[in-house]
Amino acid sequence: MGSISENLKCVEDGIRLACTRVGRSPHEVKLVGVTKMVPIDRVREGVRAGITILGENYVQEARSKIEALSDLQVAWHFIGHLQSNKARIAVDCFQCIHSLDRASLARELDRHAQKRGKVVPVLIQVNLGDEETKSGVAPEGLHALFAAVAEMDGLAVRGLMALPPYLENPEDVRPYFRRLRKLLGFLKGECPRPETLTELSMGMSHDFQVAVEEGATLVRVGTALFGARPCSL
Repeated sequence: MGSISENLKCVEDGIRLACTRVGRSPHEVKLVGVTKMVPIDRVREGVRAGITILGENYVQEARSKIEALSDLQVAWHFIGHLQSNKARIAVDCFQCIHSLDRASLARELDRHAQKRGKVVPVLIQVNLGDEETKSGVAPEGLHALFAAVAEMDGLAVRGLMALPPYLENPEDVRPYFRRLRKLLGFLKGECPRPETLTELSMGMSHDFQVAVEEGATLVRVGTALFGARPCSL
């Protein structure tokens, strides 16, 4: 692995190449630098290199980083499984939540958002691989969850997120990305304001180019930017 600056250039080049292959503009794709277990000094180095969105998996870890890096102009996205009892902190700390997966969590987020006079952008996480170890609403339950969240004044659904099964060959992941894009298309067909459903959060370090080819607007990249994660901070 090179420096974070060099790694960032490689990832951005990969995004541009993927966009060129399918006739998209690179400006349609936003890079989320995943900083789970990444030390503060390396996160700061990443922001200096040009990363503008940081993604965190754990609320407590994120809160300490957000405080330590409060001098930086950066957006924080929550991308991990969110417990309902952490909803208040999530509303306070994050500009977008990628992992809304159940109505009970939506109600808690909505309650805290309305208390603060905020509207929190959220993505609904879909469990495409029917994996018991992963969060996400089943595809057949997506419509009902979307309809419920759409009625909440403190939340704004902006799209979908998925964490497909890890497969060594990125091409084997393509059908999952394609399915998420089609699910978003179905929601747009039923939504009174389809123009608000713009985001597809999918793709990580080893498969983000395939995700971009299939319509990703947010790619969540950690290892390819920051290197292998340490066992502990």
